Amino acid sequence: MDKKEMFKEFIKSKPELINYIKDNDGSIQKLYEVYDLYGEDENIWKEYLTDRSINLNNISDIVKNIDMNSIKGHINTAQKALSIVRELTGKVGEGVKTIKKPLAPKPLDKFFED
Repeated sequence: MDKKEMFKEFIKSKPELINYIKDNDGSIQKLYEVYDLYGEDENIWKEYLTDRSINLNNISDIVKNIDMNSIKGHINTAQKALSIVRELTGKVGEGVKTIKKPLAPKPLDKFFED
């Protein structure tokens, strides 16, 4: 197996490298040059294989920083706005009366608005 094929297999085994290229406007050529010089040495690839996944510690930090009073305030504001809209849409239909004209029979000898 030649070096290009080995590089392709290496890239397939490390999908984080593709994410690195997308996130950092990198190029596959740069990664190939690094692979050509250093091979699959773990110390070299640490820079490119940083784990960007969210772990439980990050989630707990995010939850700790949430201000529940602020969220309750926003929910209350949204509920008030919805109730106002509900009231307005309910009152619009109450004041309007529909007036229907009585149907007048058409003469039998008149066709197509002659």
